[in-house]
Amino acid sequence: MNITTQEKPAELAICARQLNLWYGTFQALFEVDLDIRKGMITSLIGPSGCGKSTFLRSINRINERLGYVRINGRVELFDQDIYAPEVELVQLRKQVGMVFQRPNPLPTSIRENILFGHKLHNKRSSRAEQDEIVESALQQVLLWEKVKDRLHHKATTLSLEEQQKLCIARLLPVKPRILLMDEPCSALDPKGTEAVEELIWELRGRYSILVVTHNMAQARRASEECIFMLMGKVVEHTPTHQMFVTPAQQETADYIEGRYG
Repeated sequence: MNITTQEKPAELAICARQLNLWYGTFQALFEVDLDIRKGMITSLIGPSGCGKSTFLRSINRINERLGYVRINGRVELFDQDIYAPEVELVQLRKQVGMVFQRPNPLPTSIRENILFGHKLHNKRSSRAEQDEIVESALQQVLLWEKVKDRLHHKATTLSLEEQQKLCIARLLPVKPRILLMDEPCSALDPKGTEAVEELIWELRGRYSILVVTHNMAQARRASEECIFMLMGKVVEHTPTHQMFVTPAQQETADYIEGRYG
């Protein structure tokens, strides 16, 4: 069975209920309940080891590749339980694209990087169709004008900022609905960080975006809602400006003010 795209009346992209996760005997997530709205940019902050990346990787079921991981609870994407036995991982991962801390372009041309996922899922497409896919993806990530005359150059010749944009562009031809970003700017300099943050805002609305970051200034600049996690639990989930100006929980205030983490 494929993942369905029927949406909840509340327009949620991701809904987690009573989600627990263990790495062997170590419990990393405790009773996580979250509603993440469709089409919005949501940031996930908290000290190292608080469960941010673990939660992110639960959404596309990467965690379970580790044989010692145990999960219970429920995660829904657009009203479909992704842990239901009939769910096909290939279809799930078409809907959920992931960007990692360091850019990981394939050691092939810029063009072939963009077409990689498309060719996996579409065995037949014309040259004209492929040209349109490449241009559209690169236009969306604001790279087209920079690279349109060197599409056959190796992707690894791009700057780190451009490589990260390319890795985002590589996801788009398979038409994901959710983009997960795990510290997408951690390897970039300030100028590259600014460029990727601008791109995230450009993609807002077309995709539901969940960004894990240690950079609280980035969370404040580049998200509409913010989740604070501590020791595997959700402490607070509010509009970003509210969290940074008037946090409801003392633990949130302590973290934002640098008292720990």
